[in-house]
Amino acid sequence: MPQVDRRETRLQRFYTIHDVVLITTLSRATIYRKMANRTFPPCVSISEGRVAWDARDVEAWCESRKLEKPR
Repeated sequence: MPQVDRRETRLQRFYTIHDVVLITTLSRATIYRKMANRTFPPCVSISEGRVAWDARDVEAWCESRKLEKPR
């Protein structure tokens, strides 16, 4: 069976809530609050009782934070 290098393919990647917390340094509550305010990417259902975030959406959100001026 040939090995697949994920970096060179266009496979869809998903982040769990744990991943999103680690990547963004936001708490779970803040992530869900921002989702409710539509200021954070929504999660998607990947199976019954399981949600995740599109990695590209989370990474784009993180990049957008760099462009925002500090208050």
